[in-house]
Amino acid sequence: MKTILYIHGMGGGGDSRIPNHLRIHMDERKVKVVVRTYDFDPELGSRQIASWVEELKPQLLIGESLGAIQALRIQGIPHLFVSPSLGAPAWLCKAARIARFALGRWYLHLRFPVKEGDRQKLKFTPEILRKYKAHAEAAFASIEPTGFYYAFFGKQDHYKASGVVRTDLWEKYFGKSTYMEYDGGHFMEPEYLNSLLIPKIKEVLGLEK
Repeated sequence: MKTILYIHGMGGGGDSRIPNHLRIHMDERKVKVVVRTYDFDPELGSRQIASWVEELKPQLLIGESLGAIQALRIQGIPHLFVSPSLGAPAWLCKAARIARFALGRWYLHLRFPVKEGDRQKLKFTPEILRKYKAHAEAAFASIEPTGFYYAFFGKQDHYKASGVVRTDLWEKYFGKSTYMEYDGGHFMEPEYLNSLLIPKIKEVLGLEK
């Protein structure tokens, strides 16, 4: 039995769509997909995820969107990424300026609404948002020269315009041969999960296609 630890994006959680799709469409006798809701405070979240890695000893990490930054802080395990938002920490640090004001916090919650259920609670306080600078620095410093990193980017990803999602930043750290672009959006659609992500998971884990 292989174990995947899926690290969800901002506002995601235990009932996020993509990891649950993987659970349904992969052979549960061979692969266990684990997703847990971690804290939006990046340091608290990092400690939670590190403890889960120690507990589960996964053979693969998958980082989605902002969860990519958390995934990068874990070493010694192959990494796959879905819409890695490497530019998000810089954006969140800038957002700390408007989060000083009640109207600014209201705007951030309006822009990033959280669905009901087992989802990450978003706490847009200046103190938490400023932590993302050091969080990103720790993540990029944790990249292993011999580690396995591969990403999928949607060509229609609406977060590209704001610089939250940047293929050029990915290339800076990982090169041009470590990612592919597909004809979809930020939240990978089911057809691409089946045709791209699942085959790649099987390849990395050494399972038959």
